[in-house]
Amino acid sequence: QVQLGESGGDSVQAGESLRLSCASSGDTYSTVYMGWFRQVPGKGREGVASIYRGDGNTLYAGPVEGRFTISQDNAKKTLFVQMHNLKPEDTAMYYCAAGKVSGVINSLDLTDYKYWGQGTQVTVST
Repeated sequence: QVQLGESGGDSVQAGESLRLSCASSGDTYSTVYMGWFRQVPGKGREGVASIYRGDGNTLYAGPVEGRFTISQDNAKKTLFVQMHNLKPEDTAMYYCAAGKVSGVINSLDLTDYKYWGQGTQVTVST
């Protein structure tokens, strides 16, 4: 089992930056990739960024590419996402997730993830 816990969510103004963290514990070496997802009420959970635990290879969703950077500290078992130039449409509950599917090293598909955190709220106002 893997336990995940997000932190760093806040209310910010458009154009500002924020960094989210996700601490992991348990059998983290059973997972191959980790990701950040977000969800707003009434909509499905969407993938934001993913990282391969092996070599740090990353994958981003179009709306955040160039503004968000996913990174990891494997020694500390912590996942990060640095978010710059935040926009009101980035407002959502952000979740970190971890998974292992044969042949997959990165994914923005939530069905490829087995373990989920409880989420941290990011609110961006104009």
